[in-house]
Amino acid sequence: MNDRPGQNGDFETGCVSHTGKVRTANEDNFLLRPEYGLWAVADGMGGHENGALASATVVAALETVGAADSAAALLAMLEQGVLSANEALREEIRRRGATMGATLVVLLVHERHFACLWSGDSRIYLVRGGSIAQVSRDHTEVQEMVDRGVLTPDEAKHSPRRHVITHAIGVHDRPELDLENGEIADGDTFLLCSDGLTEHVTDAEILQAVEAGGAQEACDALLALTLQRGAHDNVTIVIVRYRQGASERTRWMPNRSLRGGTTP
Repeated sequence: MNDRPGQNGDFETGCVSHTGKVRTANEDNFLLRPEYGLWAVADGMGGHENGALASATVVAALETVGAADSAAALLAMLEQGVLSANEALREEIRRRGATMGATLVVLLVHERHFACLWSGDSRIYLVRGGSIAQVSRDHTEVQEMVDRGVLTPDEAKHSPRRHVITHAIGVHDRPELDLENGEIADGDTFLLCSDGLTEHVTDAEILQAVEAGGAQEACDALLALTLQRGAHDNVTIVIVRYRQGASERTRWMPNRSLRGGTTP
């Protein structure tokens, strides 16, 4: 058996995006491109119209990423897309005189290599061997305070400033992305999400849902749990599971968010 992930056949992908129970519009957007080894979630900032525009601008720029002959080439295309999105948003901010931006989390896979990139507090997790690890590290004021020892992790969870973002696409003249990378293994499952999920659901609950069923079933279960707990924000979840010779393929989704309800 070929021990290298194929362009799309070895990935089972699930996705859901919902307005939540408080917001009137969905400012999240997502992108599913398993044929190119690319999955992304963007969470807009700056109010209903501006936030939706910001996340849509980021996702549209990443749609320019195509087939790559190496992991480095794929990463270079992704970085160029982010630079283009940042430039477009900076111009829109100047034109409108408004504040806007978008957090971003991206999973890239090329052959045996994966890379996770992020800006802001949207997150990416890796479930491997029965354990869950948060790959990304929130770009927030409270996370910086935790890193300096000023706040404990529990205090950070309840801080009124826990949603103050330090990095996001469009906020600065040059975007800042952090990156973690490694080698993908059979059974690895990545979860990308906006903070509407992690505001209500614990890492242990994410692990339980991921291990209980398929990628789409896990997305649906986590959304249902978030809605039960009030869903104060938009919530978007993308789950990507790698299995050699997987029988389940990516479920097609429109690369845009919905005003309410689960994706069809």
